[in-house]
Amino acid sequence: MPIHRRFPSQPLADAGGRVPVVVIGAGPVGLTCAIDLATRGVPVVVLDDDDTVATGSRAICWAKRTLEIWDRLGVGQRMVDKGVTWNVGRVFHRDQELYRFDLLPESDHRRPAFVNVQQYYVEQYLIERAADFPDLIALHWRHAVTGLAQTPEGVRLDVATPDGARSLDAAWVIAADGARSPTRTRMGLPFPGQHFEERFLIADVTMADVTMKAEFPSERLFWFEPTFHAGQSALLHRQPDDVVRIDFQLGPEADPELERQPDRVMPRVRAVVGEDTPVSLAWCSVYAFRCARLARFVHGRVVFAGDSAHVVSPFGARGGNGGIQDADNLCWKLALVLHGEAPESLIATYDEERGHAADENILHSRRTTNFMTPKTRAERQLRDAVLDLAAEAPFARALLNAGRLSRPCSLAGLSLQTPDSLPHAEGPRPGDACPDAPVVDESGRAGWLLDRLGGSFALLVLAGAGAPDRARLSGLVPGLRCIVVGEAPPALPGVEVLRDPHGVAGRRYAAGSCAAYLIRPDAHVAARFATIDAEEVAGALARASGRSGLTIEEAA
Repeated sequence: MPIHRRFPSQPLADAGGRVPVVVIGAGPVGLTCAIDLATRGVPVVVLDDDDTVATGSRAICWAKRTLEIWDRLGVGQRMVDKGVTWNVGRVFHRDQELYRFDLLPESDHRRPAFVNVQQYYVEQYLIERAADFPDLIALHWRHAVTGLAQTPEGVRLDVATPDGARSLDAAWVIAADGARSPTRTRMGLPFPGQHFEERFLIADVTMADVTMKAEFPSERLFWFEPTFHAGQSALLHRQPDDVVRIDFQLGPEADPELERQPDRVMPRVRAVVGEDTPVSLAWCSVYAFRCARLARFVHGRVVFAGDSAHVVSPFGARGGNGGIQDADNLCWKLALVLHGEAPESLIATYDEERGHAADENILHSRRTTNFMTPKTRAERQLRDAVLDLAAEAPFARALLNAGRLSRPCSLAGLSLQTPDSLPHAEGPRPGDACPDAPVVDESGRAGWLLDRLGGSFALLVLAGAGAPDRARLSGLVPGLRCIVVGEAPPALPGVEVLRDPHGVAGRRYAAGSCAAYLIRPDAHVAARFATIDAEEVAGALARASGRSGLTIEEAA
């Protein structure tokens, strides 16, 4: 179960110099930002007005892409070891199973489609990982920001601390202070969106019977109009510590205070698990939700990430995962700017790219909610017709919406990506997240391709694709890492060589059509090439780092 200890507060000195980055909020997004920046040598101060991890399980479903980001930050394996992994979802109408889906039907991936692990564990593990950077990350608990003013040099923060009022100057501020973001309110920023009147009950119950574990396997179970909760919907997930989460749709008229009372919650739970099944209530909450976003995520030197920037419904696991992907997109750009390796205008592409992702997540979230909770007679007739047909007609299953689950958003066509010169080739396109594959290094150790990608720009070369003059690769673009992958690649001086023992990387990266890919520090494809040309690679690198128009030497 979660560790409920309080974290000690360290004194915050009065501003005597400017820190590179202050992160407001020590939730999963803020902590991920701090660790990511620390891995890039950027000092970070984290301010949080609390001194404990999250209460209740809150966010629990963490997607494959998020796990891959946490792998790069050194904490992914711990999440997987603790969590409940799953790839399969099942959808029911009343007692009839309509269909099941597998989110990761192919093998040779390091991570599953999803891992369920409670938010308090996620925060605990991230806090402990942050402690590995004592010279770069300063975590200050019970430090509430009370004022914020932009200056010509950055941002000045007023902070209420256990030792009194303090001030702090920062070059940049990341506001990761949640859906009710005090920073957003303090800056007077509108947060337009759509409120949904439906109320839902979350109940986390602890199992004490191995039989129940068999009856509720590690799969996502969703019911439309179940017999145990007539006329509404329900969702069930397994969690660590023999905990099951059940979400019940209650309707817009439900009284939150009444419905969260144990004598109201437990009859609903026992209707799902059986009257005689021994369970106990660990935590519950009643919630309504909205879909909303800031018009812009970047306001001078203050950058918003996670729920402070955008919120969605919980169906589809797009909230927490979207926030972690915000961190992944922002931090490499911020580090390049702070190190003087990219212009400040690069930060505007965070707004462009993650704003695009937020719009996609909100669209999916609205569509799911409208299908689950039809508001008009026509919407209900359409939903009922889809439910009636889905068991027998595959085309109807595509219309059935029980939550479009989180996937990495494509950045195709946005400003940092070089237009695709191979539109008909298979493999990831510019803007796509890189797929993983098993590889073997030069010493014979088995590993994963994504462990070699990300962190900095890299040129991924596919041996066997006919790339000319590989002996030049080590100096193709000065300072650009080069990684060669193939079934039997030649040894090359100054180049990392990986063997593709089963040809998986070659298939996933279309080795027969593509000679190379330029990979961004967040392991997205910036460009792909039919042949390797130094000028083309340098141009794509300059574009991807916000420095278009530079020479090869300047781009490096």
